[in-house]
Amino acid sequence: MDGKKKFVSPFYRPLMTAYGAAAPAGGSNKGLKGIVAGGITGGIEICITYPTEYVKTQIQLDEKAGARKYNGIIDCVKKTVKNHGVFGLYRGLSVLLYGSIPKSAVRFGAFEALSTQIGGNGELTATQRVLCGLGAGVSEAILAVTPMETVKVKFINDQRLEKPRFKGFFHGTSIIIREQGISGVYQGLMPTILKQGTNQAIRFYVMGALKNLYKGDDPNKPVPKLLVGVFGMAAGAASVYGNTPLDVVKTRMQGLEAHKYKSTVDCMLQIWKKEGPTAFYKGTVPRLSRVCLDVGITFMIYDSFMDLFKKVWP
Repeated sequence: MDGKKKFVSPFYRPLMTAYGAAAPAGGSNKGLKGIVAGGITGGIEICITYPTEYVKTQIQLDEKAGARKYNGIIDCVKKTVKNHGVFGLYRGLSVLLYGSIPKSAVRFGAFEALSTQIGGNGELTATQRVLCGLGAGVSEAILAVTPMETVKVKFINDQRLEKPRFKGFFHGTSIIIREQGISGVYQGLMPTILKQGTNQAIRFYVMGALKNLYKGDDPNKPVPKLLVGVFGMAAGAASVYGNTPLDVVKTRMQGLEAHKYKSTVDCMLQIWKKEGPTAFYKGTVPRLSRVCLDVGITFMIYDSFMDLFKKVWP
């Protein structure tokens, strides 16, 4: 206005400011905080809930047309403990432990990053929660869940053989890759994407809806951690009933007998023709117990770490 040029700092970066690279610490660190808190949460949670995952997978692998080994959940537990000891229920834990940390880190990191991009620092709408949850689920399916789940199912399936081949995580993984290539640990990618995407879309939606219902007109009202756990269990139950058929197909596509199926659709058709529609809900009860416990514990631990980070990580 007065003929003088306005001073512009040589360090000014408008694009970095706009897209978060130079944004305030709280906003730019949200995704990173989600990754760290999610990783710690995943490691703790899987050590608590793994036996139920083991039993669920064993029952889902029992085919009606073949020689069935178990007559139900209790029978599966008894036979496993009898033949392999109590630690037999933890067969394949190392595989899930190696994978659960990055899986949970990717899930929550992606959700926090997407929620920041879509909703800013405000409350997400129901649709936005579904979209962020879907994006988080797809991300974890591609980056962590598919290879982890494929190796886990093969490990558990290997134990069903008279002479198991896999001696440990790295030994078993090396055999799978040597015999089947890298695709051997990426079997069932599409059903896993569908499963994880719908899983997280349902869970984050239900969790957000229940939290908002509790808070009422006060968005800053804290939710007790035990109540967060209860909300998490409800979210987990909703996801189980919503996508167990996809979980059954995923398990079959990742087992040692996956070669019997030409594709995901072919797997669905064969299960329907040979075992009937009820086969799509095999393992629902053990999965329900595991997932409710899993999701409840996960959200409690995650919320606790995020609250802690707000105090010590600006």
